[in-house]
Amino acid sequence: MRWKYVPVEEERKATLSRELGVSAVLAEVIGRLDLAGIETIRGFLRPRLKELGDPFLLPNLKEAAQRIIEARDKGEHVVVFGDYDVDGVTSTTLLVSAFRRMGMKPGFVVPRRMEEGYGLSAQAVDRMLSDERPDVLVAVDCGTNSRDEAEKLRTQGVEVIIVDHHRAVEGIPEGCLIVNPHLETDTEYPWTNLSAVGLAFKLVHGILKVLRERNDSQGWEIELKDYLDLVAMGTIADLVPLREENRILARHGLAALNESQSDGLRALLRVAGVKDGDPIRPVDISFRMGPRINACGRLADAALPVKMLLSQDAEFCRETARQLDAYNRERQDIERKIVEEADRRIAGIVDQLSGIVLYDSDWHPGVVGIVASRISRKYNRPTIILGNEGELARGSGRGIKGLSLVRVLEKCDDLLENWGGHPAAVGVSLKEANVPEFQDRFARTVDGFLSEGIPDPEIEISAWLDLDDINENLLAELDHLYPFGQGNPEPLFGVRGVEIRTPPQVFQDLHYRFQIEKPSGGRFFGVAWKKADSLPPLHTPLDFVFRIYRNSYNGKQYLQLEMIDWRVAE
Repeated sequence: MRWKYVPVEEERKATLSRELGVSAVLAEVIGRLDLAGIETIRGFLRPRLKELGDPFLLPNLKEAAQRIIEARDKGEHVVVFGDYDVDGVTSTTLLVSAFRRMGMKPGFVVPRRMEEGYGLSAQAVDRMLSDERPDVLVAVDCGTNSRDEAEKLRTQGVEVIIVDHHRAVEGIPEGCLIVNPHLETDTEYPWTNLSAVGLAFKLVHGILKVLRERNDSQGWEIELKDYLDLVAMGTIADLVPLREENRILARHGLAALNESQSDGLRALLRVAGVKDGDPIRPVDISFRMGPRINACGRLADAALPVKMLLSQDAEFCRETARQLDAYNRERQDIERKIVEEADRRIAGIVDQLSGIVLYDSDWHPGVVGIVASRISRKYNRPTIILGNEGELARGSGRGIKGLSLVRVLEKCDDLLENWGGHPAAVGVSLKEANVPEFQDRFARTVDGFLSEGIPDPEIEISAWLDLDDINENLLAELDHLYPFGQGNPEPLFGVRGVEIRTPPQVFQDLHYRFQIEKPSGGRFFGVAWKKADSLPPLHTPLDFVFRIYRNSYNGKQYLQLEMIDWRVAE
């Protein structure tokens, strides 16, 4: 692991500290955020809901809002078609809830992962047409790459509105209202990185604006703030950059999530191990709440968490949350076995591979994305893991810093039946017979983009500190940067020449706890996750890289360090 530290210019650091009234440490962290101008930085540190842009700047959004209101006025049947991940589930829940409050009786459909695949698939469309034929279909978090399916719906007399944030792989559906910022190359709308739930929020905002323009009382009766908890969940779970509007929505959404009275959300928090009264952090969404929703979508039916989030029946919500928890445990067992098998297959040859593609007909396609993420992180290689669905190999890929998987798959398009996603995460399907050629093409394409070889994984140090710099005041300042995530990484701090004098305590054979004595007296407590195979030596000057955060225990919060890496001091 290579440590990287590029100092911020002293003059810039001093200016930021003086103009913003912050410490030199926070000024250095802010100086790395690529934010232009003091006012822009002030807006970043104090994101306000009133800074959200006009939803009508999004092409087609006003027309989509007007068509939904028209459907309400005509009593037409509207169906929301979502997707089975957290972003899709929260998007679906948000729109169905808002439409109900408008007096509509919307249906909703979420694809059954194992039977129907991803998004607006032909099989899912057929089921919907037979179960509850809509007059208007609102496809959210999918649809941009479903040209044939959208055309089939149109021939059946269904009007299609697509609210999506995925990039177009081929020709987009015709004759549909499409709200997708990635399709616009010439627009004044500056924020193209909204998640699907962010776009759904903008659509509801647009609907309320139209209603208010018409002096319709519902335009004032429905509160946009009521949906911020769902927006935070989908935005953070989908790993979109937490900048600009995403930052505003995530920051205020987390506050709303902490105060949420939703029976479904409270039940999910409890089974996820988040105690009542503990502040909900992005990590709770990413590693506790989100996986339980995703597990249900991958192994069972993602309509279940939608029903839970919409329900006002507390007992139903508790029982459903327990079901999601059981699916998550099953998912973890399946995932662990696939990771072990994948490790065995590439042991000894990984250094020869620029890109990893692994396939097994027995691997569950519903969990391969998580496996791809683990393998990619472990070996620092772009990785695609494939399972089997009928005649197809289907799976997911995860990238590495400095490489766009979208650009790689564009070079493999002729081998694939379907694919899509983001630069860092993709979904693919292809015929089994094409897997060997795809493995070879994928690796060669990665080689072409990374002509100087796979870059070493890096730890970017935000600032070097003295131990006495680490205190509650620093934590309070760092709160202004919260929430951390894509596009706003949590700062990592280095300290030099520190000795550990008390033996670290290993637990669960994987992790260890440690103590560091402060020069001014007292001590810091810390933890190192999955690093028990590399314990730091005692009574030896060491350099450390830490994450600093508040930990909650028995209703109290205290400062804690998380060990990221260590080395013997020079």
